[in-house]
Amino acid sequence: MSANNDGPGEGGPPSKSEHTRALILETAMRLFQERGYEKTTMRAIAKEAGVSVGNAYYYFAGKEHLIQFFYDRIAAEHQEAVREVLGRETDLEARLAGVLKAWLDIATPYHEFAVQFFKTAADPDSPLSPFSPESEHARMEAISVHRQVLAGATKTKVPEELRDVLPELMWLSQMGLVLYWIFDRTEGRERSYRLAERGARLTARGVALSRFRVLRPLVREVHELFTDFLPGMTKALPDPAVKGRGE
Repeated sequence: MSANNDGPGEGGPPSKSEHTRALILETAMRLFQERGYEKTTMRAIAKEAGVSVGNAYYYFAGKEHLIQFFYDRIAAEHQEAVREVLGRETDLEARLAGVLKAWLDIATPYHEFAVQFFKTAADPDSPLSPFSPESEHARMEAISVHRQVLAGATKTKVPEELRDVLPELMWLSQMGLVLYWIFDRTEGRERSYRLAERGARLTARGVALSRFRVLRPLVREVHELFTDFLPGMTKALPDPAVKGRGE
């Protein structure tokens, strides 16, 4: 992204730089939704936003950077939105349900964009995949929310050996909810909210069961399954065909 970090003082109004960056981003999101990601150019975004092409590239190196900035913004908004529920609830199920429903609330304005964009984000080789190295910052922010969920669940004891494993598994479960939400056509995405509640209930029960030593190896094995085979989860094996072409 841009090296331009000038902004307002703490508590001050947005600077011109921040306003321009936000304008370009909002324009891009609208055009991606209307025309599709592939058919929308940086030139079109700049024209629609009323800025020069050079100015658009000053803030964002390209379309991929726009999407990564969008990911980061959603992650930051989610961190802010969950403060109230995490400060109020101590029950794991209530904390997790509140966190998942807060994400659905924040994502609501972008549902149609997500539908249009899904094909690109679902490509395992795309830097815009939520599992890609380029998406790591937003992914780590999202996982950190689940760490907070577990840390403040005072009635639930999490074995020390699973404290790094469970937040990632909870985030992966959230990704399943996101996928369902993308295809959810019910009014107000009502079924997605119901899935969030039921998923939180099931997850809370699973975490509670993990206190039993006999089940801990199973939890770790599930985690290793995902980290070994999901693209972008750092342990993914290289494609032998790709290696062969490069030799």
